[in-house]
Amino acid sequence: MGAGHDHGAQAARAGERHRGRLWGAVAVLATFMVVEAAAAWATGSLALLSDAGHMFTDVLGIAMALAAITATRRAAQDPQRTFGLYRLEVLAALANAVLLFGVAVYVLVEAVRRFDHPPHVLAGPMLAVAVGGLLANLVAFALLRPGARESINVRGAYLEVLGDLLGSVGVIVAAVVIATTGWWYADPIIAVSVGLFILPRTWRLARAAVRILVQAAPEHLEVPAVQARLAALPGVCDVHDLHVWTLTSGMDVASAHLTIEPAAEVASVLAAARDTLHDEFAIEHATLQVEPATAPGACGPAHW
Repeated sequence: MGAGHDHGAQAARAGERHRGRLWGAVAVLATFMVVEAAAAWATGSLALLSDAGHMFTDVLGIAMALAAITATRRAAQDPQRTFGLYRLEVLAALANAVLLFGVAVYVLVEAVRRFDHPPHVLAGPMLAVAVGGLLANLVAFALLRPGARESINVRGAYLEVLGDLLGSVGVIVAAVVIATTGWWYADPIIAVSVGLFILPRTWRLARAAVRILVQAAPEHLEVPAVQARLAALPGVCDVHDLHVWTLTSGMDVASAHLTIEPAAEVASVLAAARDTLHDEFAIEHATLQVEPATAPGACGPAHW
């Protein structure tokens, strides 16, 4: 049983549906990234530099997402790649998480250094650029949000933009505080706050990507429950060599050996197993091997 390329193509189509939105987000963010980086250098604002750094990872991350979508589409035509290159989406998400983690750590270290000697910051230009950055991030956020639920690849870019959006809000707050009170510590404090906000979200994204890469079972699914449910099907007397993993976003797959009773009909057992996996566990692609209980040399559990 199985429809590997049909169901696997769902993940690719999810990325293709949002391809135009990704390009739009790249254009908006890349343009304003240059403006923000120049403004950070001119104003001496670490918070603004933090926002520009996050925006850089946004642009790079979305570019990797687009590259993964393109490679996945092309690999679908290669008969040697039986599962295509769907894992490239996951690798892109992991790379995004690593980049964002690096930027957050850099900003945190630099902010700690500035607490001893806070530099003079030009609050007026800092505020103007931060407002522009907020608007740019709002546009990118709106473009990426629809695809974040369908693709871990798009979700990685979406989370980066979300962090950058909040960073822009923080820069605005810091600029207002500095302009009205002259309290220069607002700049490194906001930079630290943004870094601390981003780190746990980066960790969750990286953890989700690593779980897929090591082929762990989906977190929402209990493997013993799947095994018990298959074993309870009429005509099935044993289930072994059960494996469940995620190929890419929205594509959970499974394989298993079903030992069936002598009088059981293979077609009926396979249909029941297929419907059970689909309806109760949202597993749309499965490879099931049927073994009559009385067959000589029936397969036993694998030892790896």
